[in-house]
Amino acid sequence: MSTSPRFRSTAVEQAEAVLVEQYPRLVRLAYLTLPDSLGRHGRVLLAHRAVQRALPRRGAAAGPGGPGGLDGSGGSLAEVRVRVLRGCLAPAGRTGAALARAGWPPGPPFVWGLRLWPPAGGIEEVARLLAGAPAPVRAAFVLHRVDGLPEETAARLLGAAGAAGAAADAMAQALALGVGETLLRELRRPEFDAGVVSTRPTDLLRRRRRVRAGWAAAAALAVVAGALAVDGAARPHASRPVAVDVLDPARLERVPAQAWADSARVDFTAWPARGGRTTDRALLSRALGAWSTASPPHAPAPPQPTPGPPAVGRATPGRATPGRAALGSAALGSPVSGRAAVGRAALGSAVSGSAVWGRVAQGRATRGSASSDLGALGSPVSGPAVSGRDAVSRAALGSAGLGRDASGRDASGRDAVGGVTRGPGPLVSGGRRGVVPVGAVGGGVVVRAAPGVGTDPPRRAPQLLYAGDSDGRAVVLLLDGDRVVRYAEAVAGRGARELDFARTDEAGVTTAAALTLVRGHDGGRARYLLAPWIAAAGTRDLLRAGEDAKPLAFAADGVTAPVEVPRTAGACAAWPALEVTSSARIVEKHSFVLADLGTLTPVHLTYTPLPDGPGAVAARQPREATGAAARAAWAATACRLPEMRGMRDGGVRAVNIWEFASSELPDGGGRAVWSCTRASSWAGPGDVLVRLSPAAGPPQDVARAPDTAACGRFGQHLLAGTRWRSPAGRWYLLAAGSREITGITASGAVRAEARGRTLAAPAGPEAAAVELTGRLASGGRVTALDGGGGGRD
Repeated sequence: MSTSPRFRSTAVEQAEAVLVEQYPRLVRLAYLTLPDSLGRHGRVLLAHRAVQRALPRRGAAAGPGGPGGLDGSGGSLAEVRVRVLRGCLAPAGRTGAALARAGWPPGPPFVWGLRLWPPAGGIEEVARLLAGAPAPVRAAFVLHRVDGLPEETAARLLGAAGAAGAAADAMAQALALGVGETLLRELRRPEFDAGVVSTRPTDLLRRRRRVRAGWAAAAALAVVAGALAVDGAARPHASRPVAVDVLDPARLERVPAQAWADSARVDFTAWPARGGRTTDRALLSRALGAWSTASPPHAPAPPQPTPGPPAVGRATPGRATPGRAALGSAALGSPVSGRAAVGRAALGSAVSGSAVWGRVAQGRATRGSASSDLGALGSPVSGPAVSGRDAVSRAALGSAGLGRDASGRDASGRDAVGGVTRGPGPLVSGGRRGVVPVGAVGGGVVVRAAPGVGTDPPRRAPQLLYAGDSDGRAVVLLLDGDRVVRYAEAVAGRGARELDFARTDEAGVTTAAALTLVRGHDGGRARYLLAPWIAAAGTRDLLRAGEDAKPLAFAADGVTAPVEVPRTAGACAAWPALEVTSSARIVEKHSFVLADLGTLTPVHLTYTPLPDGPGAVAARQPREATGAAARAAWAATACRLPEMRGMRDGGVRAVNIWEFASSELPDGGGRAVWSCTRASSWAGPGDVLVRLSPAAGPPQDVARAPDTAACGRFGQHLLAGTRWRSPAGRWYLLAAGSREITGITASGAVRAEARGRTLAAPAGPEAAAVELTGRLASGGRVTALDGGGGGRD
């Protein structure tokens, strides 16, 4: 009975995961099986070649290590061992040994200018003791005495590898070999790595003569390479070395289920491993393997400074900064079926003029273009990096000028070269708006990363947060230091795999309360994984301040039912948000609001009330957006969230509305509230929007400023001003300051001065430049926030 292509593909992927995970042990088996007549250098190369060529071909029939095969505990490992043994037992006789010594048939790895050999002791000591023994005897010794396989299993493996007639005699002779148990225990230690080698250069003078003879060819190749670079030809991405044990699913860190209730640190590090597939070694191996070999997305161009509305204060024009394409540097690894794998030495780096070469996955870097549109809150958009087996990776830098035009529609800068479309783009499952996959087909991996988040492999075993199936996707969530990584693949069928990276540094009870697990294909619904300290959850519409939250069901493992998410396209008719309540077991029983803005980590929404009036309170940290005043403030502001640059690039951790002043408007305009909405990024700086909300009529934008400390913990002194037309048709200059402002002075086209925290002075109909200065209670001064250089003490 034949095996379907889908199951054959799965078997190949499982065999690849086993080969990468067990690579040192397989190299040890190959090295000790090969004849010592090849020399140490030849044995090292042939051992690595035999292991790398042991991966079954896609579509090949299941070998002896398949279901019901040689060893019931690890079918893929048994099949790989058999293929390694076949490759090592093949070069028998003088002709075969001569061809093997000469490196025929050709195949990676290739080495010029270096001699390789294992360090003294360990595997080399065992090779010396086994010198003179036939190859089947040496193989039987490694399988039984070193790897610990039963005699029957080792004999069956030898028989399947082509040594059936000599298997019994080989096992008997292997048992009689006098190798001390101390040396064997040294070989079995987990930290022993048979892939570690020592290197020395070959004949340097002879190599120098050959280099001189090859200058003409090198010059021609340089001309061709330069032409390809100008045309955007492929350049190899860097393959980052990673410790083999990091790729072992058994070494993933797992936190006990109740650790969060007994810890003073309540963040992602207290999350237990949840989901129905936390013991699925194959899924976890694929997630770790994709992470270790995926090409990183290139850094986008720096954001553009953008001026705010017609300014009151100093105005600084924005400048466009061109995008930069990162150059990929080749690194070394052991290629496995065309994929850049993990190695120990550096590929392409010169050692005394010599280099070690191997196959790496190719990639393409494309330079983006930066828009000079001053009317946009320039949001850099980076294209994904796509990598995979036998695939060509691509990375594109998007245009750096997405904003909104006067009609409120998305306005984009110039198209990026490399396949990133204009506008915000579709929302991919688990991803963010503004990212469009390029070439993500077959077994490729689409990589997305929030600003400032590296996509390099982990240095140590990461923490497992979740592994399970949801809405047709297999999802794995991992924590590595200050970043969370989400891996997703289709449960059935084939399709692009996804890797999402998000920042989590200094996360806490609220910012570590949920992660986006999976999104619908239309981007309108999502499921979340709630923190273990969340006792209750609900949903509510931020635009309807008078409505209470509706209960949201979630499973025992923290996965919620599907939830509506905000839609940024079209009219803003609703803005769904999560309202969750923490458990009393962490002495933090309170409710708080989270908003899904298309990123892996939902954004925490907060509110700071006026410092004076009926609801006045002493200055302190922002409070949760659950009270009546907070709901009213967010009802008037929620639809403006997509306009803030940080919301589009996925780097925001919290958004706070700070109502810092209120004032009586001239000509019977009523009482107006001044507010500052700050989107704080994980990196520290934030984007702010200052608005004036009169008693009647829509709110009026006053000022915008990107990458600033204003309206935050370290930017508590705020002064802002704007021109306003009264109901009587007269124009006024209005200004207001925060709690510590004791006086305001206007100069330029309007000259006025006022005591206290507000100012209202007649102004002409023309929008002439005015400079505002506020006096602080401490005696210092602060200028008006204007999106340029104002707003500082």
